[in-house]
Amino acid sequence: MTKYNPRDLADLVLRPIVTEKATLLMEQNKYVFEVVPTATKPEIKAAIEDLLKVKVESVNTIRPPRKKRRVGKFIGFKPNYKRAIVTLAAGESLQNILFPEV
Repeated sequence: MTKYNPRDLADLVLRPIVTEKATLLMEQNKYVFEVVPTATKPEIKAAIEDLLKVKVESVNTIRPPRKKRRVGKFIGFKPNYKRAIVTLAAGESLQNILFPEV
């Protein structure tokens, strides 16, 4: 396995995504993150393991099509983004990290 620079890995994961679908996936020990569009699955796995200190079982990625946006007479597109669905190993959890007790 290739070693990655921890400084580069910190920039790959942008933020966790908390939507209705993402919270349903948490019951299956899967967590959704927005990542840099150029990130690869091994890089995402290494970044999550290094940043959050958990064991990652698998990584699935999604690059949805860009949506059109209109401002006046000008037509443009929303920026490209990539989502990663990270499956954690059995016994691992991010509940206390993503949702600390208030």
